[in-house]
Amino acid sequence: MDDQPKEETTDIESLYAETLQKVERGVVTKGRVISVKSDGVVVDVGYKSEGIIPAAEFTDKELASLKEGDKLDVFVERINDHEGVVYLSKDRAAKLRAWENLTAAQQNGSTIEGTVEGKTKGGLIVACGGIKGFLPASQIDVKLVKDMDSYIGKTFQVKILKMLPHKQGPESQGTSMVLSRRVVVEEERNKLKENTLKILKENAVLPGVIKNITDYGVFVDLGGMDGLLHISDMSWRRVSHPSEFFKVGEKKDFLILKYDDSSGKVTLGYKQKKPDPWLTVDEKYSAGMKITGIVVNIVDYGVFIEIEEGLEGLIHISEIDWAPRPKHPSKYVAAGDEIEAIVLNVNKNERRLSLSIKQLKQKPWELIAKHYSVGQKISGTVKTITDFGAFIRLPEGVDGLAHISDLSWTKHIKHPSEALRKGQRIEAVVLSIDPARERMALGIKQLTPDPWVNEIPAKLKLGEEMKGRVLKIADFGIFVELECGVEGLIYSSEIDQSIEIKENEKIRVKIIKLNLDERKIGLSTKNLKTNEK
Repeated sequence: MDDQPKEETTDIESLYAETLQKVERGVVTKGRVISVKSDGVVVDVGYKSEGIIPAAEFTDKELASLKEGDKLDVFVERINDHEGVVYLSKDRAAKLRAWENLTAAQQNGSTIEGTVEGKTKGGLIVACGGIKGFLPASQIDVKLVKDMDSYIGKTFQVKILKMLPHKQGPESQGTSMVLSRRVVVEEERNKLKENTLKILKENAVLPGVIKNITDYGVFVDLGGMDGLLHISDMSWRRVSHPSEFFKVGEKKDFLILKYDDSSGKVTLGYKQKKPDPWLTVDEKYSAGMKITGIVVNIVDYGVFIEIEEGLEGLIHISEIDWAPRPKHPSKYVAAGDEIEAIVLNVNKNERRLSLSIKQLKQKPWELIAKHYSVGQKISGTVKTITDFGAFIRLPEGVDGLAHISDLSWTKHIKHPSEALRKGQRIEAVVLSIDPARERMALGIKQLTPDPWVNEIPAKLKLGEEMKGRVLKIADFGIFVELECGVEGLIYSSEIDQSIEIKENEKIRVKIIKLNLDERKIGLSTKNLKTNEK
């Protein structure tokens, strides 16, 4: 009786053992979640004892979402029959599965996804399915990458060039693979190039992405191959720098101007997508036509105006203002201003369009002829002083000349600067106007009556003695300003040598000559009634 139960038990254990999986340490197997506890997750791996995965291998979110019956890949770390526990690891299982997948990817040459985690000497650290690999700087792209920091955090496709032995791989704390992104990029570019070459021909329009901008042009990725768009082919308008029109990363359509099959060079055009505006310039514009344009460039000799895209006209500095000496063009307009102008000349062959803005205004000398008359009093500013006179700028922007002989009735003026200074605001009288020759004569002394007509003859008598102030001592005589404000000359032969005479001092003189017609007064210091100064 005692032996019978033993035989039944043995038979049951034998039957139960046949249903168990052969679970061994160091292998990856499937497990079924039985329960989630605070210290870990209890998993059935088909062994007589239950397995447990430490809670530390799960995130809070993963623990919250686990439920009974969920399937997991687990790694059997050790079996403790005495404790009745199988110690499992989800993380190591994931690494081993990932390693198997990576090994297969290397063997069949397929691409894998990797995320850049950091930078190291000579390259980048890339994580692929939890396994870290080394991406050398030379394998990041088809061209040398200078700024590797910009790749950190990015995810892209790579290929495995080399893997470490199995035991060093997934268990290693360092990198376990040598990767290449360059191979993937080259393969993609080769495929794109094959497709691009099928449609690449002169005058074809292809989409492209701006890769690089230089001073002389931009390089465009047409899909597996690059083309050069020279600065001269960007726009019919004036281009100072390619960055005015394009930005790196922009996608545009480009015209194929030339393709050299032997060298692989592609020359692109952008402005050629639109007709050259100069071909029909003479049909659209003619002399005398009023136009509106935008100031696009200001130079010392004038202003360039864009009338329409690619069509510019020049307003020469001489056509900006009616003033005899115009200011710098920047004093009249600023870049971006919209202004009106008159077409002066159209030269299609030389691609020149001459414009004027001063022609929109009435000529100043026409205004002068209307607004001024001889004898009229005017006011202006001394603009220029010369040896023969001073030019007075009027409000209309023209200059009238006040000759040196018309500065004073009585004073002997050798240079106009003795009576006037540049920038001085003065009044004058119009003596003559000649609009055809653009001339106007002005007089300053004419603001007052001519003293030689009545005043001087009434005050001065031949032989009369009076006081005067010495103005200047010359070799031929001494100029003296008499009390009445008129100047006279002491002839050198009429100087009393016994008297010392100095400039600006007052002396007594005698009138020995009075010529009203020639407006000259002769003086003497000899034979005076008294030598009192």
